[in-house]
Order: sequence, then structure tokens, then C-alpha cells
Amino acid sequence: MNEQYDIVIIGAGPAGMAAAKLCGSTGASTLLLDEQSGPGGQIYRGIENPAIVDPNILGSDYYKGTELAEGLRQASIDYRPGAKVWQVSSDNATDKEVSFSEGGIVHIVSAKRIIIATGAQERPFPLPGWTLSGVMNAGAAQILLKTSAIAAENAVFIGSGPLLYLIVRQYLLAGVPIKAVIDTNPLSNYLRAAPYLINGLSEYKTLVKGQRWIKEIKKSGVPFINGVKELRLSGSESVESVEYTTGGEWNKLDTDNVFLHQGVVPSVNLTMSMRCTHKWCNTQLCWCVVTDAWCETDIAGVFVAGDGATIVGAIAAEHLGTIAALGALHQLGLLDEVGRDSQAESHRKVLLKGFGFRKFLDRLFQPPRQFRIPKYGDTVVCRCEEVTAGKIREIIKLGCTNPNQMKAFSRCGMGPCQGRFCGLTVSEMISQELELPVQKVGYYRIRRPVKPVLLGELGRFKIKELEPVKIGDHCGEILK
Repeated sequence: MNEQYDIVIIGAGPAGMAAAKLCGSTGASTLLLDEQSGPGGQIYRGIENPAIVDPNILGSDYYKGTELAEGLRQASIDYRPGAKVWQVSSDNATDKEVSFSEGGIVHIVSAKRIIIATGAQERPFPLPGWTLSGVMNAGAAQILLKTSAIAAENAVFIGSGPLLYLIVRQYLLAGVPIKAVIDTNPLSNYLRAAPYLINGLSEYKTLVKGQRWIKEIKKSGVPFINGVKELRLSGSESVESVEYTTGGEWNKLDTDNVFLHQGVVPSVNLTMSMRCTHKWCNTQLCWCVVTDAWCETDIAGVFVAGDGATIVGAIAAEHLGTIAALGALHQLGLLDEVGRDSQAESHRKVLLKGFGFRKFLDRLFQPPRQFRIPKYGDTVVCRCEEVTAGKIREIIKLGCTNPNQMKAFSRCGMGPCQGRFCGLTVSEMISQELELPVQKVGYYRIRRPVKPVLLGELGRFKIKELEPVKIGDHCGEILK
């Protein structure tokens, strides 16, 4: 591994793999860092060696990642799986420093350009009882299936969105019994999305495919419950039941496993720690990093591509990764403007079509307020520090106006996850209580390192040895 690179790419999902493939083909010295043990990101996790033998179970969309992974392996780059990036310098120097841990040792490399492709994470779903053992995000159910062919039988899936329906369908195709699906998507979302249906028709096949998944789930005999207004999970130490209201009445389902999902949001902790400019998206209800036409942030030489900037999906992320790479290569003088623009043209056409569909999708599956902002005071919001919704509201009444004050008063966001599970909820709760726009309320001031680093790792960091200098030589120069 070198100490300096033309381009460092962080994340080996669709955007990162596409960017690395292009950068490697141009002769740019390229380092690809990824926390996972193999390429693929979340959507293509385990693509090189999926634990499920039958390709029909995971579906054709999953295996689209095979070509990307093969292209990555053939690229002339330095690929480092199992590398945890915990800091990127944010100054305006020509070269940026990237700090990461690999194999228990800290490394620091410099890069002329950086492409951040850290992808998305599942949105918090703060329900009463969501911290009980046996309750996980739906993405965890899919990870177990892809990497270990393990599934939880008779689980209840709660939430809405394409990913939830896909995972349920994969469970059914794998022959795993499902207790029930509780769909939280309200009827009002269909009315909100209706004006954008013309945009949705730009991806007609995808739209039909999603409807087919829902029909298959209902046809399988799995209870598919709509019109849910309230939810709570019950149990002493682990989850024992799901309770929900329909038509004003409470109902109960006994289960040992619950999978929650209400969409995904960009993983912004790294870009937040670098002080890149972010804005609140009122349709996706999350923070998105501000980028230009070439995916560059307001910090020169730092690019963000794919779901790490704004939620676009796997196919769009791949094209954005290529566009970010084209922008970086042009700045490095490895690609002229004409070549950059001509290569980007076909990718922009695909993106234009995909962004139209996203306008429809974001409104159709926008999670309802009652499942984003906890109603009951005993609901845990900050899982790391066990801070409840009631405690947060008490602190707001004392005069707290932003998440950083909330952090000081309650330790919200100071745990190992550094706000990943509570940040959005805290911002929206303050916004609701004070009747202020979320953009004005703001977000946590994320500090580095953005991932936990062991003292032992820092202790094994090797400082570059400097050549010995004779004091007399410098004294002679001064005397002259």
C-alpha cells in the first residue's frame, strides 16, 4: 500500500465499484477502502459468494452486482476490504488525509481526490419496545439470508417500502414461514403520490414488479395488515408480541422476532464530520449532502456519489459513481473536458429517467409522522444512552433549541453509534415541539473519529521515520 494516491474511494457498493473500475482503467493510482470483507455494499452484499444457492430466491436484481464485482477485481487498483475509515481531513489543502484501521493497525494515506460512496442506512423506527431482543431492522434479515442462509421463522415484518416487500418475498421463496406483514403505508400517501404518477411511469416495469411482489405476498396466505395507526412491541427481555390498532381497536400477534423497516436514509456521519454542506430534504425526510453536477461537495476535491448523498437506488448509484470518477479524473488532468462530458452523457440520460421515478417513489412511501416521532414518553429514542422521548421533551421545554444542546443535556448522540439511530428523530422532535423547520433546527455536530478506534490500533500506528538532520548545517545557513 502506498502513502499517497491520486484517488481514494470509500465504500465498495454500486457507486464505489463503478468509480473504482473507471479510475483503474485510466492509470490513476486508486485506493478503494471498504469495511466489508468483500465488494457489494448492502444491496449486493456477498455477491461473489452468496450463501443461497438458488438464484431465484434473491432475484435477478441482486445478481446485477456480479458484473460490477468482476469489473472491480479486474481493475488496476489497490482494493482493501476490512478497512474501517474513521477520519478524513476537511481542510482546503491540495491533498486530503484519510485515516483508517485495517487488521488492528491504523493507517493514514493522502489523496489528491476523494470519492465517498458510503451508501445508506435504515431509517430509525422508534416504537415502544424496539430495543427488545429479537427486534431488528429488516436489512438484518436480508444480510443473514445472503451471507449465511439463515432466517428467523414466524417473524412479523413491520413497515413499508420496496425493500420490505422484497425481503418478505425472498423469505417466501426460500420457504421460510412468516407470521404476518404489517404495512404502515397510509392511504394518504397514494393521494400525495398521484400527481407524480406520470413520473412513475418512466420506470413502468419496476412499478409493475413492485405491485407483483405485494400480490404474491397476499396470495401466499401470509396475513397482510393495512390501516395501522399505532404500534407497540411487548415483552420482558425479548419481544413476545406485536400490538397494533386498526379501526380504533387494539390487536395482538405473538412472535419471537420482529423486523422493522420504513425506508433508508443517507449515511452522512463522515460528510458531516468533514463539515460538508447538507440540506434537509422534505420529501425523503433526511439530511442530504449538497453536491454539484459532478457529485463534488463544497469542499474542493471531495465527491459524494450514490445513496450517501441522497437516496437514488442501486442502478442510479452506479451511474453517479461513474460521473463522480469522471469529474475527479478531469480535475487531475487525466481526462479532458470533451472526453469527460461525452462519457457522462449516457449516464445522465439514465439518471434523468430514474430521478423522475424517484419523485413518485419518495412520496408513495414517505413514512408517516406517528412512526417517526414517538408518541409515548417511555419510548427509547437514543438507544446507546437510553434516553426516552419523554426526557427529550422535558429538555426542549427547558429551552433546548437544537440537537447539540440536547446532546449536552442528555448525552443523546454520544454513544457508539454517534447519532445514527437517534439523530433524525431528535431533529424532528425539536422541530415539532418548537414548530420550526428541521433545516433551522439542524443536526448533531459530528466529531471525529466517526467510527470507534481502539487504543491498541493507535498504538500500532507507525510514524514515518524522518531522515536525521545535522544541527550545524542549519546553523551555518542562518549565520550566512
